[in-house]
Amino acid sequence: MRKSSTVTAAAAFAAAAALTLSACGSDGDSDSKAGATKPATFEKQKKGGSVLDTPFEKPDLTLTDTHGKKYDMIEKTKGHPTLLYFGYTNCPDICPLTMSNIAVAKSKLPKKVQQDLRVVFITSDPKRDTPKQLGTWLRGQDPSFIGLTGDFDTIQAGARSVGVAIEPSYKKKNGDIVSTHGAQLLAFSPKDDKAHVLYTERNTTPEVLEKELPKIAKGETP
Repeated sequence: MRKSSTVTAAAAFAAAAALTLSACGSDGDSDSKAGATKPATFEKQKKGGSVLDTPFEKPDLTLTDTHGKKYDMIEKTKGHPTLLYFGYTNCPDICPLTMSNIAVAKSKLPKKVQQDLRVVFITSDPKRDTPKQLGTWLRGQDPSFIGLTGDFDTIQAGARSVGVAIEPSYKKKNGDIVSTHGAQLLAFSPKDDKAHVLYTERNTTPEVLEKELPKIAKGETP
């Protein structure tokens, strides 16, 4: 693992607040809206994911998948390397780019890793993201991606449990709908089902993921 220094909890919280919230409108306009995140300390790395000093437990969520069936997050992904992202299908930039980057990186991984990897996209905008809408959107990225929707309060609580802030969508005066959500991508180890690595929108590139996911799939930190 690359040498890196551990930052304090206060510094980590400040960094998280600066990096994690993205307000996305239908016109691509960006605002800022307050949202609470759970502080987490992590090791700074110049490139690639940040290794968390305190790994996150997997969210205890049972939501609805793109087939309209109940999906138990903990049970269905147990023992599998898992990537978790909160976003929404009407997002004009960050969400489609992140999922596309994951799809590109995944396509270049060894077949065994591809088959074992679980990529879970949980909507931050359940009022508009129906199972059908999620399914259509994710199939354009990778048919194996898992899309989940459900009650907003339940989703928000699950997101907060892993340090991701999401807020209810709201309509601006000009009619544009804005959804504020954290842009973190969490990587859970198959060994203990905990998130040991966190990626932000700045380092979620195909090159980084292609390099680091094989190690994460083995239960190692990159």
